[in-house]
Amino acid sequence: MDWNKLLSTKRLGMEDWTSSGKSEDRTQFQRDYDRIIFSSPFRRMQNKTQVFPLPEHIFVHNRLTHSLEVASVGRSLGNLLAEKLVSEIPENPLAPEIGTIVSTACLAHDLGNPPFGHSGEAAISNFFEKGAGNEFQSLLTTGEWKDFTHFDGNANAFRILTHQFNGKRPGGFALTYSTLASIVKYPYESVQAKKPKFGFFQSEKEDYKKIAKQLGIESKPDIPDLFCRHPLVFLVEAADDICYQIMDLEDAFKLGILSYKQTKNLYLGFYNPETDRKQIENIEATLKRVTDKNEQISYLRAGVIGKLIYESTRIYTENQNEILLGGFNGSLIGAMQNQQEEAMNTVKEI
Repeated sequence: MDWNKLLSTKRLGMEDWTSSGKSEDRTQFQRDYDRIIFSSPFRRMQNKTQVFPLPEHIFVHNRLTHSLEVASVGRSLGNLLAEKLVSEIPENPLAPEIGTIVSTACLAHDLGNPPFGHSGEAAISNFFEKGAGNEFQSLLTTGEWKDFTHFDGNANAFRILTHQFNGKRPGGFALTYSTLASIVKYPYESVQAKKPKFGFFQSEKEDYKKIAKQLGIESKPDIPDLFCRHPLVFLVEAADDICYQIMDLEDAFKLGILSYKQTKNLYLGFYNPETDRKQIENIEATLKRVTDKNEQISYLRAGVIGKLIYESTRIYTENQNEILLGGFNGSLIGAMQNQQEEAMNTVKEI
């Protein structure tokens, strides 16, 4: 894949549109960001829980606050990559915009999740597979039926963003091709899925194929409809993984599920006592100045997020050639080693 094709301002449903040439107050990717922020599907996420159901405390995350935080981390990851690409492809005026593309995709990554998260997905699937919805099977193709019986919030997010709902304009949100491709974590249809995770329903399959062709996203050898990921998907996924794991610890502490000592030790587990000795000393000095326990945990959490951002960027940079060839398997967080790997595995287990 080629960055000069992967970065595109072409919009779904507005392929024939051309700029007026006037000076713009926002870039095309900033317009994408604003369209998500001001949309009803985005606002509705405030009533969808992230992990802890029906919490009594307003500071516990919901899908909306989670998405805003993921977008913040994603912007940092994207900006770090942009700094590298600006020197590698100085002729591409869109390279500096990578941070905006990634943060926009992060805002949208959970738009399609039903209430109650994965339990909601299972309920919808079960309704069609074993419930009253079973009567519709004879009316659908194999692929369409599997879309319902293996309902996936990722595919639903792509549908919300691209589908022309009644009375709406073609292309749904009419986002840029690059932004849309960056949210498709599983770039294949349900019939190609080895587990109940896929990126688009049959109704949006042709839209994704059109986007992939325009951006030069290759399909896997011998499997025409099993595509490689757009490279920026890895950054969106890393931002989500970082926030999902690291922020949950802070929520658990505030809810009284984890003690202060447990939470502090889990965060400090990301620092190597030998190579990070100076950092640990600075952290302990700050904790002595800040006496509020909640503020101390927030400070520790912020430090770990920053550490993981730079570690993810390092892993991405080292594997960029393989990523562009479509040969990098797994996630950036999953590729971490040594201290970071051990600490993250401990957090996941908790």
